[in-house]
Amino acid sequence: MAMKEFVISEAQVETAVLVGLITKTQDERKTNEYLDELAFLAETAGAEVVKRFTQKLEQANSVTYVGKGKLDEIKQYIKEEEEAEREIGMVIFDDELSAKQIRNIEGELKVKILDRTSLILDIFAMRAQTANAKTQVELAQYKYMLPRLQRLWTHLERQGGGSGAGGGKGSVGLRGPGETQLEMDRRIILNRMALLKERLVEIDKQKATQRKNRGRLIRVALVGYTNVGKSTLMNLLAKSEVFAENKLFATLDTTVRKVIIENLPFLLSDTVGFIRKLPTDLVDSFKSTLDEVREADLLLHVVDISHPDFEEQIEVVNKTLADIGAAGKPVILVFNKIDAYTYIEKAEDDLTPRTKENLTLNELMRTWMARMEDNCIFISAREKINLEELKSLTYRRVKELHVQKYPYNDFLYQTYED
Repeated sequence: MAMKEFVISEAQVETAVLVGLITKTQDERKTNEYLDELAFLAETAGAEVVKRFTQKLEQANSVTYVGKGKLDEIKQYIKEEEEAEREIGMVIFDDELSAKQIRNIEGELKVKILDRTSLILDIFAMRAQTANAKTQVELAQYKYMLPRLQRLWTHLERQGGGSGAGGGKGSVGLRGPGETQLEMDRRIILNRMALLKERLVEIDKQKATQRKNRGRLIRVALVGYTNVGKSTLMNLLAKSEVFAENKLFATLDTTVRKVIIENLPFLLSDTVGFIRKLPTDLVDSFKSTLDEVREADLLLHVVDISHPDFEEQIEVVNKTLADIGAAGKPVILVFNKIDAYTYIEKAEDDLTPRTKENLTLNELMRTWMARMEDNCIFISAREKINLEELKSLTYRRVKELHVQKYPYNDFLYQTYED
């Protein structure tokens, strides 16, 4: 019988149900957009989304996240699907759940419960390649698990315990207060976390040494929301093969490449993408990956202009940059995916005010260029549109920075053609 789990049967794709709330700070449009993103995260993790539930509430219910009626509705749906032999694998909630909420929801729905954070962690664990990323992911997972340990051990009573002769159920060697499995687990996890933190400090030192040895070159970092095309752009600029695909968090490890434009060498790094509602301790464990961003001289902030909510994504990135202490650096806004940009043309007789859905690409370009002056460019990495312009803009910026930072370093090579 023990061999059973090694027999590879046709892999069943797990099905998932999504749950989100419409609150006073998050209208229906936004909730649907967050759920789109959650669905994309679920697909990236290998699950298939079969249904979504939303509920209007002032704020999340502290016991079950959604109201009782909504929970019953979800429970009913899961039951009906099961009877039709369509097993629901998990229910994913769009916000971070507390241990209490997970316990209560699990008790009601009797399926695997995930929240946005545990889903992101799951993808991170899938994506982590190097020792550094693996360590950071493991640390983030423990940070997430610690406050939620309780629900794993509700079935265990105290071990030992009892006191004195015959009092309580203590046996030899186990008298005294006893220790719950929970406390043991907590201790094991805390020890493990301490170890991981030490390891990260070591890795940090190595990375810092590597950075020191990179010579007198200006550092440029690609930053942006997840899935905006940073890695594709990196491949084009550095003529390298960095893993790029249409998935969230395809890049966890920072890749650094030396790039030469005309006669100017500089370093370009591709970093992990940011996302909305990313819990702080997750950002915390990725501090060392984000050092490249903190130490960069220039940021290329890549934006997916074809995304309906790109302005909010810009804000999320700016906020995260401020959180890690990298605000205030020179930035070039690189609007990517202009080939995929769509807008809704308004009918002649439509007199309602135009919204940003009705802006043509040209109008959008003009407004952003007016705001950002020369530090803003529109490209398509996939269709290779405007890449030369991007290169020459980057060249000008990097050259200015280089001359300020290393005034006596006559670094400039002869141009390659010579």
